[in-house]
Amino acid sequence: MNLRNYILVTGAYWGFTLTDGALRMLVLLHFFNLGYSPVTLAFLFLLYEFFGIVTNLLGGWIASQMGLRVTLVAGLALQVAALGMLALLNPHWTEGLSVAWVMCSQALSGIAKDLTKMSSKSAIKVLLPPDAKGTLFTWVAVLTGSKNALKGVGFFVGGFLLATAGFSGALWIMAGALAVVWIGSWLSLPREMGKAKSKAGWREVLSKSREINVLCVARFFLFGARDIWFVVGVPVFLRGVLGWSFSEVGAFMAFWVIGYGLIQGAAPAILRGRAPAGGVAATIAFVLAAVAAAIPLGLSAGLPPAAMIIGGLAVFGAVFALNSAVHSYLILDYTDGDKVALNVGFYYMANAGGRLVGCLLSGVLYQAAGLPGCLWGAFAFAVAAALVALKLPREALHAEKLAAASVGADGD
Repeated sequence: MNLRNYILVTGAYWGFTLTDGALRMLVLLHFFNLGYSPVTLAFLFLLYEFFGIVTNLLGGWIASQMGLRVTLVAGLALQVAALGMLALLNPHWTEGLSVAWVMCSQALSGIAKDLTKMSSKSAIKVLLPPDAKGTLFTWVAVLTGSKNALKGVGFFVGGFLLATAGFSGALWIMAGALAVVWIGSWLSLPREMGKAKSKAGWREVLSKSREINVLCVARFFLFGARDIWFVVGVPVFLRGVLGWSFSEVGAFMAFWVIGYGLIQGAAPAILRGRAPAGGVAATIAFVLAAVAAAIPLGLSAGLPPAAMIIGGLAVFGAVFALNSAVHSYLILDYTDGDKVALNVGFYYMANAGGRLVGCLLSGVLYQAAGLPGCLWGAFAFAVAAALVALKLPREALHAEKLAAASVGADGD
């Protein structure tokens, strides 16, 4: 593996991730403090998720034509622009104009996020030899886990900068720091990284194998299960019902994502180093559904709300992390190296679709039925993810291909 390029890609992804987590917490806490309703808060993030769908659909094709370096540095540049645009928000504007401005800046950020994520994840497949299945699982888990841990740090950074530098000041600080990462990545990454040997047509953007299509549907429901409570429900419940301070809310969300990221990074060790197949994804999703149901049942039984939320969501995060790590490995196992950007982009399109629906339902369900309504929605989505995952292949898909490639290489 080209370790230098892996370090460069990972460093760029880390830099972006810090600003992405901080931005989410800044926007949520700032506008909740201004009195915005749960549904309005959800709408602030809708274009972020919608353009993530569009970006993942087209971004993989663009990367196959122009290379992963172009899409990675483009994502970083767009995030710098999104941060600067949001910093120019005028506090004297009407609520309607402010919401529209924030949604547009979040649209840029959504494009940036998924360009950067798709490029970084695809680069691992490109930089590893084709027969390194165990190494692939390890490096995917390390990159994904470290990213989520840093996103949690970003939540804390966002709350800290909001308290110390104010809304606009925090955004300008993040824009300046990320601009340095953007320029460094543009100058350092190899130009040909991730270009497909043969140019893909538009039909290949949507034409996928059965196992990739099934995995993408499972991914849609998995991330919907998380964001139904994560985006609006829990932060607003902690602040509005339990009376937690902004710092306490930010710290809880930060520690949740950091813990989730650490477990995701340790997934190969937890699964004893074995490359997982589809049955593992289904089993973990059923466990996730059980955890999601246990939390509202505990609340309705009169158990202490703070303890149920903190403890229940800690367990939810651990199970979710394992499920997500298995999915992230499977999409790379199911794809050929030359088409990795196309397939990973398609996979993250499903990911963004789940977040979009989960984001909207988070605000709607919380306003209609409170936090228990959000958690029952998470239960329904987790069950759907498990049922779909039952249709995934039970064995590693490319085992025979890899063995044949190994024999061919020896013969040459």
